[in-house]
Amino acid sequence: MSAAILLLIVLALLALRQSIIVILLVATAYIHMVYGDGEILYLIDDLWTSINREVLLAIPMFVLAGSIMTRGSIAERLIDVMRALTQWLPGGLAVATILSCAVFAALSGSSPVTLLAVGAILYPALLEAGYDRKFALGALTSGGTLGVVIPPSIPMILYGIVTEKSISDLFLAGIIPGILLTIALGGYSLWRNRHMPN
Repeated sequence: MSAAILLLIVLALLALRQSIIVILLVATAYIHMVYGDGEILYLIDDLWTSINREVLLAIPMFVLAGSIMTRGSIAERLIDVMRALTQWLPGGLAVATILSCAVFAALSGSSPVTLLAVGAILYPALLEAGYDRKFALGALTSGGTLGVVIPPSIPMILYGIVTEKSISDLFLAGIIPGILLTIALGGYSLWRNRHMPN
C-alpha cells in the first residue's frame, strides 16, 4: 500500500512539472519516514554524516585541476608528446588520441573534463588528417570515458563513500582494467586506421 502511495506522489509531482531533484528528495523523505525510523530529523542527520567526509574535498580539487589544465597549455603539450610517440605508426594520430585521453583522465580524474580538453584539440586534427568523422567522435568519446576507470576517478570516490569501501583499494583495482581498456582502444584504432599515412 505504501508503494502505491509513493507512486501516486511521484506521478502527482510529475503532473505538476516538478524537477527531478524535487521528486527524488520527496521520494527519499517518504521512504525514510515509512520504512525508516519515521523521524525527518534522522534523515537530516544521515545526510550530514554521509557528506561530512574529508575525501569529498578531492572532487572539487580534481575539477579545478582539470579546468586549469584545460585553460592552460598542459593539454596541448600532453597531446604533442603523445603525437610524437605515435607518429611513426600508420594511424598514429588515432592512437595518440586514446593515449592522450587516458593520461589526461589519470591527471584530472574527470571524464567530461578529459573529453572537453582533448576533444577540442584533437577532433579538428583528426578530421583534418582525413579520419572518418564517426571514428573521430567514437575515439574521443570512448577515450574520454577512461576517466571513470583510470584512477584517480571521481566516480570511484563517490562509490567508495556510498558503499564504505576503501578508496585506495578501488584506485588499485582500477589500474589494470584502465590499462587494458587503453590497450584495447589503441589496438582497435591502430587496426581500423592501418591504411592511414603516418
